Amino acid sequence: MKISIVVPLYNEKESLPSLMSAIGAALDKRDGTYEIVFVDDGSTDGSFDVLKQLHAANPTRVRVIRFARNFGKSAGLSAGIDAATGDVIITMDADLQDDPTAIPDMLAKINEGWDVVSGWKKIRHDPLSKTLPSKVYNGVTSLLSGLRLHDFNCGFKAYRAEAAKSLEIYGERHRYLPVLAHWNHFRVTEVVVPHHARKFGTSKFGLGRASGMFDIVTLLFLRKYLRKPLHFFGLIGLFFGAAGTAVLTYFGVGWIATGQMHIRPLVLLSMGSIIMGIQFVSIGLLGEMITHSSPRKVFTVREQLG
Repeated sequence: MKISIVVPLYNEKESLPSLMSAIGAALDKRDGTYEIVFVDDGSTDGSFDVLKQLHAANPTRVRVIRFARNFGKSAGLSAGIDAATGDVIITMDADLQDDPTAIPDMLAKINEGWDVVSGWKKIRHDPLSKTLPSKVYNGVTSLLSGLRLHDFNCGFKAYRAEAAKSLEIYGERHRYLPVLAHWNHFRVTEVVVPHHARKFGTSKFGLGRASGMFDIVTLLFLRKYLRKPLHFFGLIGLFFGAAGTAVLTYFGVGWIATGQMHIRPLVLLSMGSIIMGIQFVSIGLLGEMITHSSPRKVFTVREQLG
């Protein structure tokens, strides 16, 4: 079994030699080959110079991808996974907080038949500003996605190659890769992994990261309605249209019975409701036209022979 270690990084030059040594210590004694795919996400601190030295020292094992500028972690993972040639792909951060000694435990889970093994940093060495939002995020994601994990945001994960390469990774989707794999009917589990305090550099965590919880709502919407937008917008349109029609019918019956017609605010609101209903249905129809004019792959291949 060949292992590919995918390491996206941004300004982590001090950590890279130690990380390389730690990965080697964890994997050199096992049967099978491995490669390390470093993805330099536009570093400005000289990380690429260190990566060139690591590649020169071991050109058959170390591969390096360098971005022209900083594109984000999702882009780094996507490029690294696309380039990986291993049967199992392991992703991890470059800041030495992920401990490669957990890799054998992850591989053991893969050998048990799991497709994705997510790391669980049960004991964390991070400030409250990171751990508290993480607890909220993990709880909400677990509730909405239907996948029960303790730590969705841990970057330390192992995938069968077919599971990793089936994922469309862009935007902020790197936070939800186990969810996406679960929705693709791959088997997902987790193992407890060691976690260390950061030794070098500064955390890339910012307040904008908290907005990642909104992305799960987007994914839920896309999962259910991407191929059938009229089912969503049409339902809203029918609600507004039916409400407006009911009110106008009530006033219409009164007009017929009494012969008097009074323009009231509620009449104007009901007319506006009907117009909104027509607009929502029209949006749904336009979405259907766009969806079916550019069909996307709607299946996931687990295995292929020949």
